[in-house]
Amino acid sequence: MCPQLTPFLAVRLLARRLNDNDSDYEEVLALAEGRNFILLGEATHGTREFYRMRADITRLLIMRGEVGAIAIEGDWPDVWRVNRFVLGEGSDVAESALDDFQRFPAWMWRNREMLAFVAWLRAHNTTLPVAARVGIYGLDLYSLYRSADAVIRYLEQIDPDQAELARAHYAALDHVREPQTYGYEAATGQRRSARDGAIAQLLKLREDEAEHLSRDGLSAMDAFFFAERNAQVVVNAEHYYRAMFERRINTWNLRDAHMAQTLFAISRHRLRQGGAGRVVVWAHNSHVGDARATETHTHGEWNLGQLVRQEAGADALLVGFTTYTGHVCAASAWDAAAEQKWVRPALRDSCEALFHASGLDRFYLPLDTPSAAELRMPMLQRAIGVLYLPESERASHYFTAAVANQFDAIFHVDETSAVEPLAPPLGWHQPEATQTLA
Repeated sequence: MCPQLTPFLAVRLLARRLNDNDSDYEEVLALAEGRNFILLGEATHGTREFYRMRADITRLLIMRGEVGAIAIEGDWPDVWRVNRFVLGEGSDVAESALDDFQRFPAWMWRNREMLAFVAWLRAHNTTLPVAARVGIYGLDLYSLYRSADAVIRYLEQIDPDQAELARAHYAALDHVREPQTYGYEAATGQRRSARDGAIAQLLKLREDEAEHLSRDGLSAMDAFFFAERNAQVVVNAEHYYRAMFERRINTWNLRDAHMAQTLFAISRHRLRQGGAGRVVVWAHNSHVGDARATETHTHGEWNLGQLVRQEAGADALLVGFTTYTGHVCAASAWDAAAEQKWVRPALRDSCEALFHASGLDRFYLPLDTPSAAELRMPMLQRAIGVLYLPESERASHYFTAAVANQFDAIFHVDETSAVEPLAPPLGWHQPEATQTLA
C-alpha cells in the first residue's frame, strides 16, 4: 500500500456522510453520553454551517436532559444579558438580548443563527422547572472595565458601603478606560497597577458569600455568581492586559487558563443550584482542540481543550469543525467592517485538502478509534479567526496538528457560507467573488 494514501483510506473507511437532518448527530451524541464537558469548535468565527450544527447538537443534548449550561467564547457581562433572557428574566426580546455584543467582532454572536438558537432556548426553558433551565455564559476576559462596573453595581444594590470600597479597589483602573492603554502604562511603570486592589475585591466578595446568599434562593445565587465571576475577570483581565507588554508572559495561556477556570466554575454553580453540571462549549478549534497535538505546544502554549482534558480526562469530549472552501464572515483589519470573504481552497498538504479529496463533501469523522491511527501524523490545518488575510494565507492561517490527537471527532463541510450579522454593513450582500484569486 502506498504510504501517502493511508490517511486518505482512513478517512474513506471511517467517515459517515451527512444527511442534513438530526440523524447526522447520532454518533456524536452517543460519544457524548456520560461526559460533562462537551466542547464544540469551529474553524472560523464566521461560518453559518458551524453555528447551525453546534446549535443542532446542543439542542438535541438539551432535549435529552442533563445539560445545565452553554459556555461561549464571549465576554462574561455581555453573555449574562443573553443568559437572563433564555432563563425567562428581564424584558428583552431575542434580538435585544444580543445588544451588549458591541465590541469587535460583534457578528460573532450578533448573527441570525445565534438569534434563532436563543429564541428556541428561551421557549424550551419555559417548559422546565426553574432549576433545570439551561443558561448561557461567557468564557472570555476582555471586559476589564465593564466587569469592574458590574461588581460595583451589584454591591450598590445590597451594600452601598461595600460599593464604595470596590470603587477604591478599582481606582487604579480609572482615568483612561481603555484596557490596552492601561496595560501599557501599568507594565511600564507609568500607572500604579490595579492588581492588588482587584485581588482584594475578589477576596472580599468571597469572604461575604454566605451573607450574600442568605437573601433569596436561586436569584441571590445567580446575582452573586455574576458578581464574583466579574471580580475574577477583573483580576485576570488586569493581568492579561498588563502582560501584553511584558515579554515573559504568554497572554494566550492566561486567556485560555481563564476560560478553563470559568468553565469549571459554571459547572459547579449549576450543580449548587440543583441543576446539571454538564456544560456545552462553543469556541474556536484553536481553543477547543488539545494544544498538545499542535505545533503551538512546542512554543509553550496550552489551551482550553488541553486543560479540560487534563482536569476532566474521559469526562471531556472535543469536537472540531473544518471546511475546504466557501465564504466566511471576517474582516480585513481589526475594527474594520465585516465582509463576505471567499475562503480559498485549502493548501494541498492540509487535513482539509485530505478531507476534500475523499469526495464525501459533508461528513462526520470519529477519531477515538485505532482505525484513525494514520490521522495521528502532523498535517497542516487552517484557522480563520475574526480576520481573514488570504494574501498571507500560509503564514497567517495555517499550523501543523495531528488531528486525531487534537479532537475526538470532526465534522467536515466541504463548501460553507458566511454567517450573516444582524446589522449587515453596507455592501454585505455583494460577497467577494471566488474567481478573484486563482
